[in-house]
Amino acid sequence: MIRWRQQFWLLLPALGLLSLIFLVPIGHYLWLSTQTQTVLTELQPIPAGTAQWVRLWNDSRFWQDAWQTLRFAGLSVSTEMVLGLAIALLLNQPLRGKSSLRMISLLPWALPTTVMALGWRWIFNDPYGPINQALHWVGMEPVAFLANPSITWIATVWADTWKTTPFVALLLLAGLQNIPRDLYEAAQLEGASAWQSLWRITVPLLTPYLLIALVFRLAQALGVFDLVQVLTGGGPAGSTESLALYAYLNAMRFLDFGYSATVMLGAFAGLLVLCAGLAGLWWFSSGREAMTGGDL
Repeated sequence: MIRWRQQFWLLLPALGLLSLIFLVPIGHYLWLSTQTQTVLTELQPIPAGTAQWVRLWNDSRFWQDAWQTLRFAGLSVSTEMVLGLAIALLLNQPLRGKSSLRMISLLPWALPTTVMALGWRWIFNDPYGPINQALHWVGMEPVAFLANPSITWIATVWADTWKTTPFVALLLLAGLQNIPRDLYEAAQLEGASAWQSLWRITVPLLTPYLLIALVFRLAQALGVFDLVQVLTGGGPAGSTESLALYAYLNAMRFLDFGYSATVMLGAFAGLLVLCAGLAGLWWFSSGREAMTGGDL
């Protein structure tokens, strides 16, 4: 009990700072969600009660953007987890020039998102981008990557995957380096193959790191804004518009700050439930590993 109290008091300053940073803006958003704004003379709050939430529930564009955001996050994060694990396993091998490979692999993540999105916008350009130029040289018709609603969202997923896979790989590499080599040597002596060692040793011991990477990337992907704004602007025909971009348009283009806050709170509630479930899964897996003493 004494140790728990000491830990609580040590964490209290950090908890107070986090509460100040997060709870104050959320409280202001909650207040805004019960208000509406008028621009006839000047911006003034007008009580709206629960009207904004009723509007949100009946807003088909909100649900369309929610689906598009979930689709984007699901495909991009799942791809990043697979590629990140593969890259981490490669970088964890005793290769020559491993430090240089690690530095090069982190370059996409180090680039600002806006700069990266502008680069991919040029790469996907029709007909002058490098991809369409290559298609032209081999006698194929150019592809409208950023003008076809059925494939434009895939282009956004590709750009996001290219940028953030190194982040996942870095987290998983840190986890791989904490796994004792003795476990692999013992498994090899027992006749285990590399595939069996991967599934019986690497993946179970790497699960907490996988869940950390998953929570971080889901939170970022579900709040995607700058990539979509620069690369597609939410188009064509709103097919790549995310919830964050929809809230931004309501606030900055239509000056509807109350409804913009309601959109963000709705998105935040869904994100909170999802991340809480993943955090609970992480806690369960970590607690189970601790209770079993890490035995495989």
